[in-house]
Amino acid sequence: MTLTRRRFIAVSAAASAMPGAALASQTTRWSGVALGASASLTIAGLPRADAEPLIAAARAEIERLESIFSLYRADSALVQLNRTGRLDVPPLDMIRLLSTVDMIHEMTGGAFDPTVQPLWRAIADARGQMDPKDERAARALIGWQHVSVTSDGVFYAWPGMAMTLNGIAQGYVTDRVADLLRAAGLTNVLVSVGEIAAFGEREAGRPWRVGLAERGNDAAEEVLNVRDMAVATTAPNGTLIDAGSAIGHILDPRGGVVTRPWRRLTVVHASAAIADGLSTGLALCDRAQIMECVDRMPACRAIAAASNGDRLDYASAHL
Repeated sequence: MTLTRRRFIAVSAAASAMPGAALASQTTRWSGVALGASASLTIAGLPRADAEPLIAAARAEIERLESIFSLYRADSALVQLNRTGRLDVPPLDMIRLLSTVDMIHEMTGGAFDPTVQPLWRAIADARGQMDPKDERAARALIGWQHVSVTSDGVFYAWPGMAMTLNGIAQGYVTDRVADLLRAAGLTNVLVSVGEIAAFGEREAGRPWRVGLAERGNDAAEEVLNVRDMAVATTAPNGTLIDAGSAIGHILDPRGGVVTRPWRRLTVVHASAAIADGLSTGLALCDRAQIMECVDRMPACRAIAAASNGDRLDYASAHL
């Protein structure tokens, strides 16, 4: 497993809203592996000599951030923190991301809490045969309030605590790659590194189109026209921790296994990290809780679909 939830990573960027034929005449592509997944990076509207360094820089940025946030790399900063209970002089990106975690944890009433990792691991290891005593022990280790974050270090209050940042780090990586390409002067950028950030246009006068589906390989159930916003989708049943018990990968830190009120929840926001974290937490919340949270977040939209056909599409002011 890797940092990304999806099987394919894509980055598309163009220097300006040029006609399709002009873009095609100056297009540089790279395909390979990033974050352990199939990846494709495309830059149009620049000479190859200018585009290739940008593709290399985007690949390097993805690799750098994976070395901080990955739960599956033995040398990552997060793995070190989980192994020892402390991370001295943490990377600045870790401090920034955990600051966003703190905000989203508060806004979702604790529904978003990365310290749910001990419960996630206990359920996965039990293979559907969870002993109630083991479950209680794992739940006792959950609690964002027991994580101390300062510029000098990140510290857990109790031995055995651990975090997963898979519910927000994809969005953070998406933001950073998009920022890198825009800082280089690219005005039309689509980055899909677990979540999606779309800036400018895909062609002159035509916005980027983002499909929403419960699983990454499913046909789109609806399509959003997106410009200068990020889109993150969480599907609580998209991945099962244990096929025998049919427990989804999104667990409720407030009370154990998620009741799964929504089969798919999407958040649209200018920040992919915020959209990612909110989509993870709000997937565990009811209609009223979602609307209350969205109202507190300017320029935010939540789109939720339930198995029984119930649907919510709610936006805050100034979206």
